[in-house]
Amino acid sequence: MYRPHLRLFLLLFLSVATFPLSGCLFRTRTVDRKLSDRPLKTATQQQLIDYVNTQAAKIQSLQATVDIDSSAGDPKNGRVTDYKEIRGYVLARKPAMLRMKGLMPVVRNTAFDMVSDGKEFKIWIPSKNKFVIGANDAPAQPDKRLENMRPEYIYDALLMPEIGPDEIAVLENGYETVLDAKKHRVEQPNYALAVIRKGPPGWYLSRRIDFSRIDLRPYRQRIYDRQGNVATDAHYQNYNDYAGIAFPNTIQIERPTEDYDITLNIVKLEINKPLTDDQFGLEPPAGAEVVNLGQAGSSVPKTVDDPSK
Repeated sequence: MYRPHLRLFLLLFLSVATFPLSGCLFRTRTVDRKLSDRPLKTATQQQLIDYVNTQAAKIQSLQATVDIDSSAGDPKNGRVTDYKEIRGYVLARKPAMLRMKGLMPVVRNTAFDMVSDGKEFKIWIPSKNKFVIGANDAPAQPDKRLENMRPEYIYDALLMPEIGPDEIAVLENGYETVLDAKKHRVEQPNYALAVIRKGPPGWYLSRRIDFSRIDLRPYRQRIYDRQGNVATDAHYQNYNDYAGIAFPNTIQIERPTEDYDITLNIVKLEINKPLTDDQFGLEPPAGAEVVNLGQAGSSVPKTVDDPSK
């Protein structure tokens, strides 16, 4: 039986149902992805691995004069404290020795002095009359700023280690955001090596090294803990040639967990100059409060006797 009212109803229903599809739910638009037009270099996975390992083998020690900028967050009040214009001196020697001393602006008194031998660290903070000793894996202390600036983290960022035979490096082709000649943000292809290591819980992401396609040099290194969190985020800029060794003049080190960052700007650098054990010696001054950090983060303060009294 012909039913004109039913046919009209179906036509109206289809019109109403398809109208939102063409007018509201689906729209086609053009997105302009701005890509860099700078000439790019290419490299294979093995060539990038060889670059990291070759550079690591070239540097056995370094002695540097640096300008230090640092900032530390305070989660309680949401404030950030900046430490600017600190002149610093850095000594590093493989396999794991580092000493860094910072001087206050103008007066040039010691702001901090820290050392690490790869297992234990020591930090002397004269303004607090505090000398901190602890294992390198001792957890950070709540509401402690300078005490959490461990020399081990600076060493790992300064002297990028080789990719060892017991590690796996996987190449990734990605993009980074850069500024073009007109200071516009554009996308530029990059390379990344994901370095995977085997530990007690199994395989885990140890590091990620990003390479610029302009010069094939690392511009960023992220170091992860075994839970997959970023422990250290280091950025490298302004490479210079030091006796045939390319080394960045600006190194920014971020520690997201402890909420602080430190930037080292190289003033003077000597590579592979002999360094003695005495140059890495640091003992608590007389009268200093000594804080021993245990594995669980406990502290046991005591005072070093002043022999002059």
